[in-house]
Amino acid sequence: MLREIIDKFYLDKQKYKEQTAFYVSQAGKCPRGVFFKFKNAPQKELAPNILRLFDRGEQIHKLIMSPLLSTRDVHVVASEVDIPPQELVRGRADAIISNGRELYVLDIKSMNSMIFRSLKEPKQDNIDQLQLYLHYFKIPKGILLYVNKDNQDLKEFLINYDQSRVEPILEGLTLLKEKIDSNIIPARIDDYPKDWQCRFCQFKEICDMSDSGDTDWNKFKKKLGN
Repeated sequence: MLREIIDKFYLDKQKYKEQTAFYVSQAGKCPRGVFFKFKNAPQKELAPNILRLFDRGEQIHKLIMSPLLSTRDVHVVASEVDIPPQELVRGRADAIISNGRELYVLDIKSMNSMIFRSLKEPKQDNIDQLQLYLHYFKIPKGILLYVNKDNQDLKEFLINYDQSRVEPILEGLTLLKEKIDSNIIPARIDDYPKDWQCRFCQFKEICDMSDSGDTDWNKFKKKLGN
C-alpha cells in the first residue's frame, strides 16, 4: 500500500513542464536530448527509486550547507541564488561564499562511491555548468565540491572563470535554440551510441528511430504517430 503511494508521488513529479529557456545543468549535454526535452518528445520514465535518489542529492546539499552557515571561517553571502534574469539560460547556484577576501560560486555534486573514487579531476560538464554561473554572476572563481553519497567523503576543485570556454558554450546554446524554434532536430553526438549520455538517455528509443543528421521535427513526429 505505502509503496504504491510513495511511487506515485515521485512519478507525478515527472509530469511535463514547458521549457522556454535552457537550464545551466544542460550545458555540455547532448543537443539532441535537450531538443527532445523542449519538445516533450516521448521518453522513458525514470523509475521511482531513481527519482528518490535525486531527492537524496538535495538532502546532501542541505547537509553540506549546514556547517558552512554555522562557521565563521567562511561567509555564505547567498544560498540557492538564481542567476540574473535573461532569455537564454536559467539556473540556481548552490551558494555564493566569501573567505573575507574573494567571492566564490559553490556548486555541490553528489555521486556514488565507484564514481567518486575514480574522480581525479572535475567532470567536464560540471566545469561547463560552473563556468556559466561564474559568467552570469561576474565572479572570477568557483568551487566544485563533490560528495560521496555512500560515506560522505569530499573532494573539491577550484575553477577559474574562462571566457574562452564560456563563449562557445553560449554560442552552442544559441544555435540549439534556433534549431528548437525552427523545429530542426540536431544531429546525434559524434560518439553515439557509446557516449555515457546515450546509455542513460530517456530519449534513446526515439533517437534510434531518427536519422543521424539534422532532421525535420514535424516530419519525424508523424513517424512517432503524433
